[in-house]
Amino acid sequence: MSKKALYLLGIVITIILGTFLYVNFCCNCTMKTPAVDTEKVPVVVAEEHIFVPFILNGSGIDYHTNDNIKFLKNSFAVVQPVSDSVSIGIENLKTFLIANPKQKVTITGYATSDEKNTTTFENLGLARANDIKKYFISKGLSGDQFNTKGEVIDKWKTDLDTLLGPAEYKFEALEVTPTSTDEWVILKEKINGDPLVLHFNTNKSSDKLTDVEKQKVADLVKYMEHVKDALILAVGHSDNVGNRDANVVLGQKRADFSKKYLSKNGIDGSRITTESKGPDEPVGENTTAEGKANNRRTVITIK
Repeated sequence: MSKKALYLLGIVITIILGTFLYVNFCCNCTMKTPAVDTEKVPVVVAEEHIFVPFILNGSGIDYHTNDNIKFLKNSFAVVQPVSDSVSIGIENLKTFLIANPKQKVTITGYATSDEKNTTTFENLGLARANDIKKYFISKGLSGDQFNTKGEVIDKWKTDLDTLLGPAEYKFEALEVTPTSTDEWVILKEKINGDPLVLHFNTNKSSDKLTDVEKQKVADLVKYMEHVKDALILAVGHSDNVGNRDANVVLGQKRADFSKKYLSKNGIDGSRITTESKGPDEPVGENTTAEGKANNRRTVITIK
């Protein structure tokens, strides 16, 4: 092979060797291996939202919001401040009731069976219903357009120690004023024909009513709401054990206790008159335990 050919071959080999060395060593020095991100990406867990809607739904009004009036566990008082969305609903209700003065709304308050009732109301649910009514009145709504009820149930939605909206609002059909008084005359005859009679143990009072007695209270409330000039008479009686004057005083205490009970259930106390007959009008024999028990009573009628 000639010197010239050897020279050219050497140049070719040099170029090939140089290219090989550059690719395998110099390029690797300048190329950066992408860093592997070993940091874990946090997993975002969606927070569960617990809510009970505040609903006002009747003929002429339909308002919903996911917020609501709240109560602390074992408490009858509305938690304040009330949210803006609920306040807007209350303002809508106010406007609606002003435009419909005969509209009635029944507020049913709820309490759970494991809550303690430290109020004077029959149950904590009724106490909550009355505090909602009181709050509505403070916002300019008419108390005459609200009735209250209370129920004790097994459970209600809570957020920690707060009950979310334990109340419902029922809009009753607008009543047409009767063209005659026959309906109320009949109701009065029913009330006075079989009056509400509350019985008492010796020197003791109790407001534990039977279902029949509760219905009689409901009839009294209904009559008094519609006959605006009506008055109730509560007459207390006793047996003949002991001094007559003391028994007259005891009969008066029983009448006053009955007045207080009716006032708690929606009847204006100024429309309830009380008096005592003491032992003077027995309905049972005072010679027997049963007769004496029947004589220890308060009789409630429409005057």
